[in-house]
Amino acid sequence: MNMDLPGTSRARTRLLLLVLLVPMAAVNLLAFIVPVVRLGMISFLESRSGGVLTDTFTLANYADFFTDHFSYQLVWNSLLMAFIVTLGTLICAYPIALFLHRVGPRWRNLLFVVTVSPLLVSSVVRTYGWMVILGNSGLINGLLQGIGLTEAPVRLMNNAFGVYVGMIEILIPYMALALIAGFGRLDAVYEEAAATLGANPFVRFRRIVFPLTMPGVLLGCLLCFVLAISSFITPKLLGGGRVFLLATEIYDQAVVQLEWTRAAATSVIVLAIFGLALALYSRLSQRYE
Repeated sequence: MNMDLPGTSRARTRLLLLVLLVPMAAVNLLAFIVPVVRLGMISFLESRSGGVLTDTFTLANYADFFTDHFSYQLVWNSLLMAFIVTLGTLICAYPIALFLHRVGPRWRNLLFVVTVSPLLVSSVVRTYGWMVILGNSGLINGLLQGIGLTEAPVRLMNNAFGVYVGMIEILIPYMALALIAGFGRLDAVYEEAAATLGANPFVRFRRIVFPLTMPGVLLGCLLCFVLAISSFITPKLLGGGRVFLLATEIYDQAVVQLEWTRAAATSVIVLAIFGLALALYSRLSQRYE
């Protein structure tokens, strides 16, 4: 009988794991780590007019960012927009996710497909759809003027309001998916036990349902916050160039002004914000494990 030694078996297991990890590690290295490192290197270089990079090391790009009042306004606008969009998405998606968690298996799959079906349509197409709905001659203004509530069109886009509406609608499926994934600890038995002890629906939700679903809430908030603060096309179109955010400023610096080094420095600042958000998520998630 041919029997492998324990050491040989462990060596084969390590070799198999290595073989399985190499493709994923190579993809992450080439598609993420190398571009991020290159981005960081560019942020410390000088550039000439026309976007020509030099080999001169400088801290001027970061000095310009941290000494410019407009940069602080960009950070504040981006954080405020991401916070409002994340909160609005959570408020809209939480009842949907909770209903999907509680509905019977007969309808769950169908309703789940309906919930995530907007992901099958490009966010650009949905943004243009909101431009049609929120425009001065759009559906909402036409309805308001048709029933006599307003005489002139209400400005619903080319401002922060239009950006909030478009971003919330686009991110609702992502939040719903994250919430559903984090509802594993929610069991109807706990609610039934609280009901037998006299807890009303609001108390059951505040003391049992919401705390048990906090892992999904935190995951969904992290995902939507990152997607919101890095979003470009929806704020650009629905903001009409009047809503200034970090993502839109990076585009203008890189494409319009050809200031590649400044755009790289601003991108590194955005990555730092992502890191802070991830650290906050890790800190809060430890409380609810």
